[in-house]
Amino acid sequence: MKARWHFAALMGAAALSACGQRGDLVRKPAEPGPAVATGENSAANFAELTTAGTQARPQRSDEVLLRSEERRSDQFDLPPE
Repeated sequence: MKARWHFAALMGAAALSACGQRGDLVRKPAEPGPAVATGENSAANFAELTTAGTQARPQRSDEVLLRSEERRSDQFDLPPE
């Protein structure tokens, strides 16, 4: 039983050590480039595709609460049944 666990741990370590990146990904010369979106003149480049937009990464709001305010009533804030 203990030997199986050691074997499984050894195989797991071997699998994890084999999944590292060895170099940058490059497209083969005969492979077509990325598809051009409808209405665009050219395909998006790497920087455009990997930069997060404002909806994906909204700006942080550091607005300080200046005064205490009563909460509005919430019709969905019901007690548990």
